[in-house]
Formats: sequence, structure tokens, C-alpha cells
Amino acid sequence: MTALLVIMAGIHGLRALLPLATDAEVIWTFGFVPARYDASVLAGRFPGGVGAEIWTFLTYAFLHADLTHIAFNMLWMLPFGSAVARRFGTTRFFAFFAVTAIAGAFAHLVTHQHEVAPMIGASAAVSGMMAAAIRFAFQHGSFLSFRRGDAEAAARVPALSLMRSLKNPSVLGFLAVWFGLNIITGLGAIAIGASAQSIAWQAHIGGFVAGLLLFSLFDPVPRAIMQDNNARVLPPAAD
Repeated sequence: MTALLVIMAGIHGLRALLPLATDAEVIWTFGFVPARYDASVLAGRFPGGVGAEIWTFLTYAFLHADLTHIAFNMLWMLPFGSAVARRFGTTRFFAFFAVTAIAGAFAHLVTHQHEVAPMIGASAAVSGMMAAAIRFAFQHGSFLSFRRGDAEAAARVPALSLMRSLKNPSVLGFLAVWFGLNIITGLGAIAIGASAQSIAWQAHIGGFVAGLLLFSLFDPVPRAIMQDNNARVLPPAAD
């Protein structure tokens, strides 16, 4: 998490030193522009060429509109991302960050196919971290439990399977509030180039759904073993 915060702040700090025209070029080159994939003549006029059609699915997540935008995203990332980072380890954490950011870009592309304004912000990846965290956060002894031990132990409690998660009242309550808030207002990903800043809430949902569904592919902690009333051990349910 410290490395991620330094990277995000460092990129924003370097951009602050650039002339406005150069910074705008950076945004157009590394921000995610749905119209870049349009078959029209405009598609070939965006900076970055063919390479940008690939790297912008991820690089947009490292750009932010201003200090408020980056601070908002990182404040949301800290509690959930820290728990996921402790659980996954460095390599899995950054891979998971990338996958959820890419999923958010795909969701934005599907819902904004002809949008010219570039999308920037780490909100889709933040949403993915939140989704991953709720797979184990409501388990006894986890970081949302008042009886938790140290942070390392709290981050490594056995997770529920996806099906059991979706039957858990606490998880369902979190999902209802989270989706409701995003549909109404979003969490802060910003599209640059319009007269007003817009919320890319579809990208948030794309990152969240990817984090929820793909959690088990990254999770190194063995799943919880359930027991029935006859004390027979039952295997954990598969996702």
C-alpha cells in the first residue's frame, strides 16, 4: 500500500510540474478514451497510437484530476486495500489491482462506446479491493470484527465461498448500500474534457464485480471448512 501511494502521488506530482498543454497530452495518451476504439476516422487521431489502445486499459488508473480526487481514492483504498495486500502479498496485490482496473475500463467501454472524454482515476481498482475484502471481512476475527487480533491474523481468516458470501446478511447489506451509492452518485472516477466532471460509476461496478468473482483465483489462504450437525467435515463450496 505504501508503494502504491508513493506511485500515485509521484505521478501526480510530476504532472503538476508539466506545462498545461503537456499534461493534457499525458491525459490523452494514458487516460482511457472509449472513442479510441471507435471505427470512425476519429479513432486514429488520439495520441499514443496502437500502443495506447492496449496500455490505457490500465494506465488510466494511475492518473487523477487533482489532489482531492487522488486523496479520496486513496482514503477508500487504505482500509480495504491494506487488508487485501496483507492477505495476497505484493505480487498478487498488484496483479489484482491491474485486473480490476482493466475490468473497470472494459465496463466503461461497453457503456460509453463513443465517449471522447478520457476517463482517469483508480476508483475501479478501489472498488475491486472493496469487493475482495468483503469475501473475508465479515468472518469472525477479521479486520471488521471487534474481537480481531493483530492485523496480519485479521487479514488471513478463511474466506467464505462466493455462494456463501451472497447468502451472508452482512455481505448482502454491504452490496445493497454500495451498489445504491454508486448508481446514484458514484465514488469519484472523473472524466476530463466535459464542462462538468462526471462520475464513471459503470467502471466502479466493473471493477467491483471482477474483484468479487475473481477473488478466489488470487487468494492464497485455505477456505473455511464447514461442519454439519453430525460433526462430519464438509468440503468448502466451490465458487
